[in-house]
Order: sequence, then C-alpha cells, then structure tokens
Amino acid sequence: MPLADSEFEAYFRDFRKSAFRLEAHQVYAMPDESEDLRRFLAGEPPPKGYNDGWHETIRNNLAAGKTMTRVKIVRRPLTDYTRFLMSVCIPDNVEAGEQYRIIDVTDREVDLPEQDFWLFDDETAVRLNYRPDGTHVNNELVGSGDIDQYLRWRDLALAESVPFARYVLEVGDVR
Repeated sequence: MPLADSEFEAYFRDFRKSAFRLEAHQVYAMPDESEDLRRFLAGEPPPKGYNDGWHETIRNNLAAGKTMTRVKIVRRPLTDYTRFLMSVCIPDNVEAGEQYRIIDVTDREVDLPEQDFWLFDDETAVRLNYRPDGTHVNNELVGSGDIDQYLRWRDLALAESVPFARYVLEVGDVR
C-alpha cells in the first residue's frame, strides 16, 4: 500500500525503539540533492547547515533512547553518488549518532535484495521504490505477513557489514 509523504515522515517521529534502513542502490536521483552533488563533483564544500534537519531527527531520537541504523551496499568503483554520500553525508550522520555500516559486494555476493527499505521497531517495513536511474517512485507499506523476511535481511545486512569508519580505513580515500 503506497504511503503519503506525511504518513512516511511520521514513522521517524513515532517509532518506539529502532529504525533500520537498507540502502541497496548505487545511484539516487534526488532533486533536492542535485545541486549538492554538482557542488561536490566541482570540488566545492556543501552549504553551511547541510542536512541539519535530518541530523536533528537523529539526535532527537537518540535522546529519547531510540536507535537509528543504516547499512549501505556498495560496489567498486564507487559511483559519483556513493562518493558524495561517503564524503559529505555519512560522516555528519555518524557524528549526529546514526549507526552507519557498509557492505562491499564488489568481490562477493550477499543474499540481500536490490530494494531499499526502512524497518521500524521490528514490526513495520516500508519499501522505498526507485526507478533504475535512481528516481524515487514512492514508499510502500509492507504487509505484516511479510515482516519476517525484512527481519532476516536486516540481520544479514548487520552481520555482513562493517562500521563506516572501518570501511574507510580499509579502502582508503572514498572521495
């Protein structure tokens, strides 16, 4: 069932203990990030206060005793978007308190979907649907009967991933 933006956004305010995201795509074509990606590729810094709203969401949830975790699947060579994410976005998300992990599937296979999703409180899953070019289509609430598969994917992603800082140390410069 497709979710309206306001319904989806409410999950980030109303979850009780945990929010987990699997990021499977290598490219996202988000209109509100296009200028920031262009700046990154031109060697320019992000604007002051970049992503402050998201960082406030993370900090507020952590202050309330909740956890926010994300696992990003990557393949080398990294796409421009992934380099942007790892250079500009992820470090500040981690600083705000988000647990950010990386699975590099360049030389191996991991039985995870090529489907982004959020899992809230181990009981609600929301698929984030994208076109092949990374354009967001919609967010879709997953039926409760399918939740066990999302829990398995989450557990596998956590087991097969490493913390972002460790990944950067292992592979070197991600810029």
